[in-house]
Amino acid sequence: MQALVKASQLQGSVQAPPAKAIAHRYLICASLADQPGEIVCPANSADIAATAACLQALGARISYDGTLFRVLPLDAACPASGGVLPCGESGSTLRFLLPLACALGAESSFALAGRLPERPMAPLYTALTAGGISINGQGSPLITCSGRLRAGHYQLPGDISSQFISGLLLALPLLRGNSSLSVGGEMQSRGYLELTRDAISRFGLCLPPLGGKMEISGGQQYRSPGRLVVEGDWSAAAFWLAAIAISGCPLRILGLERASLQGDRAAYAVLERMGLRLDWRGDALLAAPGDLCATEIDAADIPDLVPPLAAVAAFAKGETRIVNAARLRLKESDRLAAVAATLAALGADISEQEDSLLIRGKARLAGGDVSSCNDHRIAMMAAIAALGCAAPVRIKSAQAINKSYPRFFADLSALGGDVQVEER
Repeated sequence: MQALVKASQLQGSVQAPPAKAIAHRYLICASLADQPGEIVCPANSADIAATAACLQALGARISYDGTLFRVLPLDAACPASGGVLPCGESGSTLRFLLPLACALGAESSFALAGRLPERPMAPLYTALTAGGISINGQGSPLITCSGRLRAGHYQLPGDISSQFISGLLLALPLLRGNSSLSVGGEMQSRGYLELTRDAISRFGLCLPPLGGKMEISGGQQYRSPGRLVVEGDWSAAAFWLAAIAISGCPLRILGLERASLQGDRAAYAVLERMGLRLDWRGDALLAAPGDLCATEIDAADIPDLVPPLAAVAAFAKGETRIVNAARLRLKESDRLAAVAATLAALGADISEQEDSLLIRGKARLAGGDVSSCNDHRIAMMAAIAALGCAAPVRIKSAQAINKSYPRFFADLSALGGDVQVEER
């Protein structure tokens, strides 16, 4: 699929898609619960669908009607074994469900697509192997695990992926004995870990506060709260905030939680600092453009915000530095390189360092042809940047948006964006 996006005047309201980070966690907890549950999730995506499919392979029964997931939990005492769990390209799905399958003693195979086999997994493999698990196929598109995870002491680094830690936080309470989890170095993406703790607590489990060493009681039971609602996704909404900044058109964004635990809520503060005018009117976030100015952005805890923030920086007066961004090289693409190459192809003044970006803003970019690099956030970044380009922007492999936000181009069009999507 390719998309052609032209500079446009936007107006109206847009509903933020459901936060996939929260949907993953609610689906997993609901599949482990003592009673059936419902999860209100007004849109699906490839990543969320992958988690649901993997949980069904472990024995849960999950249906979705376009708005609501209905979950009949799996039998933790006798989970389905020997199945293939189709993770697609979802790192969250793999990193959450591999420890879970091991805790349940479910011999399983995990099918990985895209760049997922290349993404970092070694620290999690090491931890699970130390806990009695046999893992084969590391680094390949098909990983198998066997054995049952033992209670004990586990160690993980904090600066590679918070998903390793979340995976063990979800799994360790199921073990027969008590365990401890030590996190070495700086704990990055802490907001995602708070989402994990929050989801688990909603299902009645007790976890200690996040810290360098956490003592986790075993033998706990996930208890269904009945119905939960997935709030709007701040990382997706950041693209609409960026669109407002670049296009100069005010919009209303619906579905976001003002006091959300999502770390990407930081988009509000960063873009306000860069000149966007933001205000809450009831449940709606009203955003209006302002004079854009450069700033320094620390990406250590907000790596997913780098694409939309970099797009805004390309139009902001002055020199913006985005630092501590090395982990972007380990995403669906080498995202740090992809951000730099894509914006440069559109005419931005941007340079890439080992773990940072330096962006000198311009009043307008040229436009041109780019590739999504099979990365959903690069596709959306290019589309939003097009709103400030003199010529149209053609995005190849634009279907990458399906990973997190399948309705992105439809929503952009509904706001008045000049978008032509061609299926190929």
